[in-house]
Amino acid sequence: MAEQVLNQFRSDKALREDCVAIYEALGMDLNTALRMFMERTRMVRGLPFPAVLPETRMTRAEAQRAIDDMRAEASDLSEMTLDEINAEINAARAERKARL
Repeated sequence: MAEQVLNQFRSDKALREDCVAIYEALGMDLNTALRMFMERTRMVRGLPFPAVLPETRMTRAEAQRAIDDMRAEASDLSEMTLDEINAEINAARAERKARL
C-alpha cells in the first residue's frame, strides 16, 4: 500500500454540504470523490474538466441594457413586506434542513 498523507483545505460550508449530499446519492463519500478527482487529474495531466474563459465578453452598453431589462421586469412584481421576506427565507432554510 502506498504511503498515505492527509490533505486539508477550507471550503464554503453550504458547498460542502451540497456536494456531500450529491456524492452520498451516488453511493460514495466526499473523500472517495476527492480521491477520484485527484486520480483523474493524474490520468489527464491537468484539470479533469474544461477550464476555459468564455469566448465573448459583455460590453458596458450590453451590461447596462441587461440591468435595465431586469429592472423593468422586476417593476411588475408586487412589493414584499419585511415579514414576507423573512418568512420566505425561513421556509427555504427549513426546506434545506429537511433535505439533509
